[in-house]
Amino acid sequence: MIYFTKMQGLGNDFIVIDNIEGNVCLSTEEIRQLSDRRFGIGFDQLLIVESSNTKGVDFRYVIFNADGSEVNQCGNGARCFALYLQKKDFTNKNSITVETNSGNLVLTINQDKSVRVEMGKPNFVPSEIPFIIKSQTIEYSLEGQKMGVLSIRNPHAVINLQNIDGEDIKAIATKLQNSDYFPESVNVGFMQILDRNAINLRVIERGVGETLACGSGACAAVIHGIQLGLLEDKVKVNLKGGDALVEYYGDAVYLSGPGEFVYEGMVNLRSGAS
Repeated sequence: MIYFTKMQGLGNDFIVIDNIEGNVCLSTEEIRQLSDRRFGIGFDQLLIVESSNTKGVDFRYVIFNADGSEVNQCGNGARCFALYLQKKDFTNKNSITVETNSGNLVLTINQDKSVRVEMGKPNFVPSEIPFIIKSQTIEYSLEGQKMGVLSIRNPHAVINLQNIDGEDIKAIATKLQNSDYFPESVNVGFMQILDRNAINLRVIERGVGETLACGSGACAAVIHGIQLGLLEDKVKVNLKGGDALVEYYGDAVYLSGPGEFVYEGMVNLRSGAS
């Protein structure tokens, strides 16, 4: 029997599992079963709390997509993760350092219970994203689309459109995700710039599909807009699930927004959710 907490950040939903004692070990197939919205619990990502022996780190933050693949980053999940740690009395800190497979994140819980996440420094080097291309530039032309490509500890392609509801974005995203350009697939964001401080955004996440919000995708979109000279360093990002604030000052990118508890439950993997 596994106990879990269901949470959501701007409609991007998660289950959080305490594995401090190291007793939980889920297979890819078990994660897929749990993520099924009809026969399981249903979620975009599974977040697991683990202990850390690294100096200066409070906890380990482990993330799996709904298809069972492990990923390195989830900004909306990080906000929920911080609130979970505090509510469950794992810590009384308002500034929590967690480690992921790609480095550390600093999660700051504000007085209003919103959370600001230091998402790290973006990476534009194609071989490190990974992105198969001959030379690095700000904007690439791929599959008939112009886009920025960067990593916020996971790969993102950002396409700037006049109207993000007027194109078949799922077909565009699927083509890119299955292309040879991205050996580990890619999250594809579709950005509509409203003014220099506000954008609309839709994101098709690898291993998940379109989500109501994607925190690292919001950061990638704002950074690309700044690179194009179209956005300021502090931008409101309108997502289907609500609004997030992204700040980028060249050295690191910050994501701020809410996280909410939905319910708690337990699951028996042999017989399904209960």
